[in-house]
Amino acid sequence: MVIDSVCTYCGVGCDISAEVEDNKIQKIFAKEEGVVSQGRLCIKGKQGWDFVNHPKRLRNARVRKSFLAKNSALFADLDMDYLEPVDHDFYEISYDSAYELAARKLKAITDEFGSHSFAAIGGARTSCESSYLFQHFTRHVVGSPHVDNCARVCHSPSLKGMRTTIGEGAATNPFDDIYETEFMVVMGSNTTEGHPIVANRMLDVIKQKNIELAVLDVRRIQLSKSSTHHLSIPYEANLMILNMMAYVILSEDLVNKAFIDTRTKGYEEYRNSILNDPYANPEYLLQIPGYESLVEEVRSVSRKYATRRSLFFWGLGITEHLDGSYAVMAITHLAMLTGNIGKRGAGLMPLRGQNNVQGTCDVGMLPYYAPDYQPPKEVGMMTPDLINAMIEGKIKALFNISEDIAHIHPNQNKIHAALGNLDLLIVNELFDNEITKFADIIFGVKSAYEKTGVYVNAERRLHLSQPLINVTMPDDWEVIAEISKRYGTDLGVKTSRDVWEKVRIDAPNRFGGASYEKLEAARLRGLQWPVKEEDTPVLHLSDFRTKDGLGSFRYHQYSPRGQVEELREHGEHEGYYLTTGRVLVHYNNAAQTNACDKLHRSHSEDTLLVSVEDEEFFEFKDFVVLKSEYGQSAPLRVKVSSTVKKGTLFTTFHHAKSNINFLFGDEADELIKTARFKSVKVEVIKPDYLE
Repeated sequence: MVIDSVCTYCGVGCDISAEVEDNKIQKIFAKEEGVVSQGRLCIKGKQGWDFVNHPKRLRNARVRKSFLAKNSALFADLDMDYLEPVDHDFYEISYDSAYELAARKLKAITDEFGSHSFAAIGGARTSCESSYLFQHFTRHVVGSPHVDNCARVCHSPSLKGMRTTIGEGAATNPFDDIYETEFMVVMGSNTTEGHPIVANRMLDVIKQKNIELAVLDVRRIQLSKSSTHHLSIPYEANLMILNMMAYVILSEDLVNKAFIDTRTKGYEEYRNSILNDPYANPEYLLQIPGYESLVEEVRSVSRKYATRRSLFFWGLGITEHLDGSYAVMAITHLAMLTGNIGKRGAGLMPLRGQNNVQGTCDVGMLPYYAPDYQPPKEVGMMTPDLINAMIEGKIKALFNISEDIAHIHPNQNKIHAALGNLDLLIVNELFDNEITKFADIIFGVKSAYEKTGVYVNAERRLHLSQPLINVTMPDDWEVIAEISKRYGTDLGVKTSRDVWEKVRIDAPNRFGGASYEKLEAARLRGLQWPVKEEDTPVLHLSDFRTKDGLGSFRYHQYSPRGQVEELREHGEHEGYYLTTGRVLVHYNNAAQTNACDKLHRSHSEDTLLVSVEDEEFFEFKDFVVLKSEYGQSAPLRVKVSSTVKKGTLFTTFHHAKSNINFLFGDEADELIKTARFKSVKVEVIKPDYLE
């Protein structure tokens, strides 16, 4: 039997098909007619499914023994079905008992400390239905405004920057518009590793149509080999480079005047600001040793972008910085200056990290947006503020779904202290991981391969998943509904379809016309929101999604710092600048992919890439430890590489044992508090065992 569904790893969100026999997946592949996959899958899509049968999969509910003992009076009258020791710390219990424990303790906390002592953090590994019900339960049942999701550590700056300038924080075009473009810019995205099926399209048009590509990154990536232009830019210099592109376009009069006059506002003030900004003039690069050649490269890329039908792609290399939101605004400025938006083959493409990051935001799992990006009755705290509130004792209870904040967030020493200070931590997960080590109550739940639900990919495309196999664990939304019932409110939902109908009512501007029937009929195609009678492949065709329909120029000047400032003032810098990223075989915290034998064997540890120009320093150092002012890594294996420049380092963060995110602190985007993951100054030291 072949069952069609959707891959929920990266933001590409491929359609997948599975051969299933006797309730076991035999193979996963893609059909040629699949609109996203085009019959092609990456290694995660093909081989990243055998975690479903892993012996360490969480298939029950658990309660911490010490939590049960500490709250014995609260649970004295509860006749639990059974308590089976799992290990030194946990009992296995029935789901019904776990629902009751969670609801009682949460009620006791909110009765004593108020509803605002509760917070909900939900990841994008779950469906729109679950994320919607999660924020609804938190806001309308418990009465807390504190909801957030993993977009806080990835693409929140894309949402902020794009909504500020063009009114909508989502990709403007479908992936297939790559076949209609004349020029591509990829900045801060290792596309072949992070979004390989999108990269396939890029490579197709490069080979078949001689379309040119410019790659802008702090290191050379696989895609650089196929690019016409590769620009290795300084760390934390994105906004500077983007403003320089605008300077070239303005100073050489490459603007689309008709588009600017009819579709935008604030142009003259923006133009004057750029042309009088000393950091926007490409000549400034001549003051940065090692990067002087960028002057002409920036000019060349800018000219091609302005004079051709162009697509601009970006990833976390843009957003995970102090000025990530401003950099995204700078990208939208380039599109408005040149008219490269609102038509086929030209637009803005933020490459979302996980398949349902877009959908999780769309359905209101953000502290400052209700579903459909409407204003909530009360604005809650963002995750970094929630962490501080946990340490201060103001947040007493946290419900965490499918987001391992004890691994993937910054400043892990601080986060671990915060989690240890909670009175209640409820976690929905597939496996034991870093966050479950702090949990009081754990619910083993269905994975995407085992449930029905809507996922929205990086091009706004809705796909409806369906179970490939049947399991006894509940879906995330079912856990929420059962806890809510015992907390005092029956949400009245018995199926995922029931929940989705509520989504359609609360988010009509995007999902009003997207019935399960339509999504079932379009399983291999999906539907791009906004969905009314038909769906919408391209946004902003005649006007922007702002109140007056106009795009706004919002200039922000670059502030020299870090590597740029050191090189300009001293000609060199001491120590090393570290950036992080992903590899093809793993996904985020690797909870699922590490439980897939082939994937784990191909990348079982995070490795540190160092420059060939620094080879002498690293000679005889097979393993090193990185240390920042916030913490230090575990010993990392060293590999010399030609992809990074002198004084810079790269590693992945997939394996919790590496302690990579202990190196990053509280520095974050000043508007939206997304952590500065893409640049930290580190000291290289010997592992303790070599001292």
